[in-house]
Amino acid sequence: MRQIPREELTQRTLRLQNLLREKGIDGALIVQNADLFYFAGVVQRAHLFIPAAGKPLLLVRKSHARARAESALENIVSLENPRELPAALAAHGFGPPACLGLELDVLPVNEYFRYQKMFPAARIVDVSPLIRQVRMVKSAYELELLKNAAALGREMFSRVREVLREGMTEVELAGQLEACYRRHGHQGYVRTRSFNMEMVYGHLLAGESCAVPSFLDSPTGGSGLNPSFPQGAGFKVIRRDEPVLIDYVAVLDGYMVDQSRIFCLGCLPEKLVRAHRAALEIQELLKERGRPGAICSELYDLAVGVAEKYGLQEYFMGYPEPVSFVGHGLGIELDELPVIARGFQMPLEEGMILALEPKFVFPEGGVGLENTFVVTSRGLETLTVFEEGIIYL
Repeated sequence: MRQIPREELTQRTLRLQNLLREKGIDGALIVQNADLFYFAGVVQRAHLFIPAAGKPLLLVRKSHARARAESALENIVSLENPRELPAALAAHGFGPPACLGLELDVLPVNEYFRYQKMFPAARIVDVSPLIRQVRMVKSAYELELLKNAAALGREMFSRVREVLREGMTEVELAGQLEACYRRHGHQGYVRTRSFNMEMVYGHLLAGESCAVPSFLDSPTGGSGLNPSFPQGAGFKVIRRDEPVLIDYVAVLDGYMVDQSRIFCLGCLPEKLVRAHRAALEIQELLKERGRPGAICSELYDLAVGVAEKYGLQEYFMGYPEPVSFVGHGLGIELDELPVIARGFQMPLEEGMILALEPKFVFPEGGVGLENTFVVTSRGLETLTVFEEGIIYL
């Protein structure tokens, strides 16, 4: 079992506490699984109270024994009934908060009302932007875990040559590649923060499947297996001379990287080959320009400019319904900050993690690639190393 070191948890807490004090917030009450994992190192049914100053307190309903075994936090106590939360905080020296932060971007409304009743004198504010701000810059410890996830991704992509065959279905190929992931420790679940943005593993799409739109905020969709989960691999048969897009998320020890490559049995039309060259050019341009201080929206505009230079803007980042981003942050969740998107004015900072995915989608198939990078003073450093051209088999 890998336990997040206490010093790592302490540094994360201190960064959040600095922001809480700046905003005049007395404390943050954290309940969402991804945030619990980040600040406490566990995912149990629990409340984590982080005061503006002092040590955090983890109050666990289930399982207290696992939380004590898995978390490096000092103060971990049992909480049998959530209604006892205010009394439990008072018993550990925390007075009634005048201003209490909750994760209002993900907290269900009924839960919000429940906390409002528990703390009737408190002004409740959204602490999610502060949490996301802390989480978007990764530590050396997190970077190590991301590199391990990238190695897992490389293992899976190396397996494609052995198993991809003409006549197999998308879902048959997906099953073999996902089994490879699971054998090597993939947790089988891709966390996202956005409401209803569900995903497992990612998208594996052949030929015209790439142009099948879905509800997901993604340049590709796919039919999926049925209307209850209408995205990703379906029963389409893989043919020769069509692109096979494998866009999968490798997750290991809670941390993820996003990566996609194009495979082909045979050869692709020149139109698709040219579009793939444009995607490579976009990636190389953003790798060089993606330094601390670069503005996300300006990087997006650079990507659009390359697509326009090639006369491919109609097919850039999705068809017939394109998305308005070319990259996104990730780490514990797939949709972290920042976003390389139209109008997103945030500057890059050293230590941010970005997945860049310049893609072109045509009615007959999609091309392009995706890699995960860390922002450095020299530009974007690639974590997901694997052959980047069209891989012909």
